[in-house]
Amino acid sequence: MADASGLGPERQFGDVTVPVLVAMAGLPGTGKSTIAQVLGARLGASVVSVDPIEAAILVAGIDADQPTGLAAYLVAETMAEQVLTSGRSVIVDAVNAVEPARQQWRDLAERVGVNLRFVEVVCSDPDTHRQRLRKRARRLADAPGVWGAADATIAQRAVEQSVEVYDEWTGATAAVPRVTVDSVGPLGENVEIALAFLTG
Repeated sequence: MADASGLGPERQFGDVTVPVLVAMAGLPGTGKSTIAQVLGARLGASVVSVDPIEAAILVAGIDADQPTGLAAYLVAETMAEQVLTSGRSVIVDAVNAVEPARQQWRDLAERVGVNLRFVEVVCSDPDTHRQRLRKRARRLADAPGVWGAADATIAQRAVEQSVEVYDEWTGATAAVPRVTVDSVGPLGENVEIALAFLTG
């Protein structure tokens, strides 16, 4: 359970606090960001989100055909490492669809000397997931300076491409503790399931 300090998954030993790295995983539109933000607030952990980082890279004028996704993951890793080394827990909000992306967080946890936990979010209702993806594409299309309000097609394509690949959990990260929640269920219940997993 969370300790009285509100530090959540951080474990306290006398005056020493050990931070934890939590990596979200799941397709776009499943509700990862919402759950990550609530978990961060409940646990007192910093949330590092890949999507706003990539959006900022695009706003800076980097062409969308460049590996902006990879760049965003690397920036997120650097930010997460700085927070972890300062003694605070971090929740990384990212799709983490493939083993190399997931391995990135395992390597970081080993390098910094903290525990890693994955919180995977799925949406078992295809219709609900499609509706969320359409809303996400519209938000991207309307984001000033990123896609441009007139280019909803580009935004939709970006979302669709990001749901084409989602690997099974294999390799080294398959052994990392993981909980899966279904965002079709109530947000409060999913948060409590994730909290119990992270603080148990």
